[in-house]
Amino acid sequence: MKKEIYIILLLCSVFSLKAQSPYVPTAENLENRAWFDQAKLGVFIHWGVYSVMGDGEWVMNNQNMGLAEYALLPKFFNPIDFDAKKWASLFKSSGAQYITFTTRHHDSFAMWDSKASDYNVVQATPFKKDIVKELVEACRAEGIKVMFYYSLLDWKRDDYLPYGRTGRGIAGRDESKADWGRYIQFMKDQLTELLTNYGRIDGIWFDGDWDKPDADWRYDEIYSLIHRLQPQCLIGNNHHLAPKEGEDFQMFERDLPGENVTGYGTDAAHVGGLPKEVCGTIAGSWGFDIKDRKQKSFKEVLSYLVKAAGYGSNLLLNVGPMPNGEIQDYQQDRLRQLGEWLKVYGESIYGTEGGFVKPTDDYALTKKGNTVYLHILNKEMKTVIIPEVKFKISSATTFDGGKKLTYHQLEKDLLVVQIPENVTDENDLVLKLTVK
Repeated sequence: MKKEIYIILLLCSVFSLKAQSPYVPTAENLENRAWFDQAKLGVFIHWGVYSVMGDGEWVMNNQNMGLAEYALLPKFFNPIDFDAKKWASLFKSSGAQYITFTTRHHDSFAMWDSKASDYNVVQATPFKKDIVKELVEACRAEGIKVMFYYSLLDWKRDDYLPYGRTGRGIAGRDESKADWGRYIQFMKDQLTELLTNYGRIDGIWFDGDWDKPDADWRYDEIYSLIHRLQPQCLIGNNHHLAPKEGEDFQMFERDLPGENVTGYGTDAAHVGGLPKEVCGTIAGSWGFDIKDRKQKSFKEVLSYLVKAAGYGSNLLLNVGPMPNGEIQDYQQDRLRQLGEWLKVYGESIYGTEGGFVKPTDDYALTKKGNTVYLHILNKEMKTVIIPEVKFKISSATTFDGGKKLTYHQLEKDLLVVQIPENVTDENDLVLKLTVK
């Protein structure tokens, strides 16, 4: 029922703005927004020829590698252990509802058989296989929806010039060959390939606008192309600003909505009304880093998921496969641990609402129908005091309903819940509150 109400409300708001807004989402698009709003968990995959260096996805820029030097990497990219079916099975076991795969990162290398550029995995590597094709087919067989990351920023092509904020130390480009119109057409050609050769695609995840924030990205052309080719396809853009016209969801990089801890500009003033997605890593970096020592524990990953849901947002949790095509063991472990937890507590995450009480490091609240799920993230807490609770509670119990809890609702919308000594959980104690 929630999904149908969501679509009706969106349709009403959209049609009321039709006169002044040229972008009117289709019914298919609104239905997909409603699905996305309830999905809650996706897997982000940062993988490309940069993994050969084992120094993250920004290695080309960070080490000021010249084009001739970086051009050697595809010759070493031969992921003989890549098994799309194993990946898809792993993602299914995590409880993820969708993936977002990096089809092209800032280094311009395409992970599919692109006809718009021979700088791609089929033509430039000994692997010779279309990775996008294999992964899409494997995920589709598991019932997992597919979204594509696509970089607006390019560190290789001359027509992208003049330089933006990054890539200035990369030798080998010719500014005299700058041609913005040609670059925009190149991106449109590649996006057309991605949206016509691989069946239904549920979203495009843009990144790199921040490299040239004042450029004319011609989003009206690009966004209308996407919506025309696949009306249900959702568009998001990691520009760290309020949503632009034509976008269908808003993402927050390593940040919860409106918190702006990372300084990327996603503060409260930039939070819009579209479905939301928080993206974060299991490792310290997005792409494979052989010296990465910032591996997140299961509790850290779970807390990220719970707090994102508490904001009414999805979590897009990243893995960075190795150059041989394997996902590191500890990243696989975190995904499977999430899946096991969701088998038990999934009703407190999937399809829930959030945003009515701001999550903290101690707790988060989600809601479905007349049930509010109270997630206690700090196991030391025995008295939980929650401000701004606008609804009246009629009962409070453990998740299984086996034990009633003492609670009080005080003036100024304060809710106080007492946690008995023998009711605890190392990672996330989930309680149920019934709304009158």
